[in-house]
Amino acid sequence: MSCFPCDRKRGKTTKDAKKASKATEKTQNANDSLKEDSSHNMMEVLKNESQHISAQTFTLRELVAATKNFRADCFLGEGGFGKVYKGRLESSNQIVAIKQLDQNGFQGNREFLVEVLMLSLLHHPNLVNLIGYCADGDQRLLVYEYMPLGSLEDHLHDLNPERKLLDWNTRMKIAAGAAKGLEYLHDKATPPVIYRDLKCSNILLGDGYYPKLSDFGLAKLGPVGDSTHVSTRVMGTYGYCAPEYAMTGQLTTKSDIYSFGVVLLEIISGRRAIDTSRAAAEQNLVAWARPLFKLKDKKKFSVMADPMLQGQYPARGLYQALAVAAMCVQEQAAMRPLISDVVTALSYLASQTHNT
Repeated sequence: MSCFPCDRKRGKTTKDAKKASKATEKTQNANDSLKEDSSHNMMEVLKNESQHISAQTFTLRELVAATKNFRADCFLGEGGFGKVYKGRLESSNQIVAIKQLDQNGFQGNREFLVEVLMLSLLHHPNLVNLIGYCADGDQRLLVYEYMPLGSLEDHLHDLNPERKLLDWNTRMKIAAGAAKGLEYLHDKATPPVIYRDLKCSNILLGDGYYPKLSDFGLAKLGPVGDSTHVSTRVMGTYGYCAPEYAMTGQLTTKSDIYSFGVVLLEIISGRRAIDTSRAAAEQNLVAWARPLFKLKDKKKFSVMADPMLQGQYPARGLYQALAVAAMCVQEQAAMRPLISDVVTALSYLASQTHNT
């Protein structure tokens, strides 16, 4: 499939680039200081980097009060590293989301530290805002802005009568916004930040379905100088990991592009990245989609559209969105597009209003 022509803009905003460069430099220093991964060492890093961290510090007592002692009716969900609760800060009366990390040794400590540093030092409208944190004894908690509409996964895969079905226009706006957040990490930060955990459950939605990337505990700083990749232990979610990363542990920004392509396919098709309830040939979303990308009759691409849309989408827009997804999930990393090109293409699609 070929994509439509787009205006390629590669320039960086100097001010943003300088801020992002300083931010990632501080994160690199902190990561270098955390070689032993001990709780004591983590606290030393937080103490040393505190002058660079804009997030507030909270006591455990404050967050217990905010969540009514982590009551069941405040529970929002659970991720790979802990449970998330809705709370109200007594000091400001602000509604927040509070993540309580599992007490599972160094993994939790590293995830906690990376999340605090990344979200304290990197700021963009499409990245979730970290309000503060708590490191009280063996408790590790993170306090975020509350995203009232939940995650993209909730609206694509966990449908209920109370949720409004995402129409085509909204889906394209969500995709474009998520791409802009990734563009900031890849193109504004120096060295680039590789997100490493891009998936529908990590794209949170605010008022008007405004998307923000969340959960930066697995983020890594990208290669610098003559290096072409970062070698690391394979982490992430099955179905979203780029094949070269899963096989070799060699991580690049193109690994994130693959993950984004999977998310875009989910947005278009309404299918999960991995769905064991389907027939064997359809359980892996990318494996199911690849033969369909090669169809010569564009009219047949409708089989890849979410049936819940009931045909309410522009045929040309569907084809163009699938073209972007197809390029992102190519097996050869070098063949995948730059995130700036993805943003340009999806911003165009998001601007084309389809009347339902």
